[in-house]
Amino acid sequence: MSARPTRIRTWWPLTRAFARSTSRRTNRSRTVTGPTKQPRIGFVGLGIMGQPMARNALKAGFPITVTNRTLTKADALATAGAAVVKTPREVAQRSDIVVTMVTSSPEVETVTFGPDGIADGAHDRLLVIDMSSISPVATRAFAERAAEKGFKTLDAPVSGGEIGAIEARLSIMVGGDEADVERARPLLEALGKTIVHIGGHGAGQACKLANQIAVAINNLGVSEALVFAAAMGIDLERTRQVIAGGAGSSWAMQNYAPKMLAGDFKPGFMVDHQQKDLRNVLDAAFSAHISLPGTSLAHALYNALQRDGGGREGNLAIIKVIEALSGVEARIRS
Repeated sequence: MSARPTRIRTWWPLTRAFARSTSRRTNRSRTVTGPTKQPRIGFVGLGIMGQPMARNALKAGFPITVTNRTLTKADALATAGAAVVKTPREVAQRSDIVVTMVTSSPEVETVTFGPDGIADGAHDRLLVIDMSSISPVATRAFAERAAEKGFKTLDAPVSGGEIGAIEARLSIMVGGDEADVERARPLLEALGKTIVHIGGHGAGQACKLANQIAVAINNLGVSEALVFAAAMGIDLERTRQVIAGGAGSSWAMQNYAPKMLAGDFKPGFMVDHQQKDLRNVLDAAFSAHISLPGTSLAHALYNALQRDGGGREGNLAIIKVIEALSGVEARIRS
């Protein structure tokens, strides 16, 4: 017998619209009072990354409870067997491990410590894994606040984009205590292929920022190579193939270059999110008194892309800035 749809108010402060709940299980929450054979997993944030990650956890056999500021995004997961609730507090009450996957440090703070946040539903077995990409400084502060409220945390940002999330092939960089990492490992192995414990709280986020430096500069290098090839009048696909088979190869050359040449800039990782990460990089570099000229240039070029309305495109769209500067378009027309 199908559940009757109900109208419920979303919990995220920025959204006050009403959304439809797809599961009668949203009507109640219960506090976890002790360990179970299979840990209950919660997800807060069901965007481009959070949605497929929650689905992979469900496929791996974990009982899943989810919430999102727009609850209709949980419909497909509810159909697949996930429980959908209104607030992060309820997710925490129903879970042993909660994953947060949102956009920024302020959003992580809101869903964790704000009204009806995770901390309001915390219990002594709760482990919160923030898999967002945020500031290492904020991450360490959040870990201290969580400890004061009696629950544990890990920071575990990911690399691999939407494709990696869908295929459960993410690289996961983990910061926190070793015992908590091992407790989380079965879940992390359901979400990714490479799981590395980097160090203490904030170390995962610092590693992710190092990753984002390489991503941004790599995207820029691939863009310049393709625009140069176009300006020289040589075959673009043959050029891409031979570079991808040699020392100039990279994930971006293999996966992004074909999309660049096709003019396909749908986001796997949005420019706006790339810029948020690069700002965190440059802030940390300033505090550490180090120079990152390549990162600074990439950040400036992405600023130009945002100015021209490309903030919600994929970060591979940086090629459009190089094309505009050069007066040359690198495209393969079908």
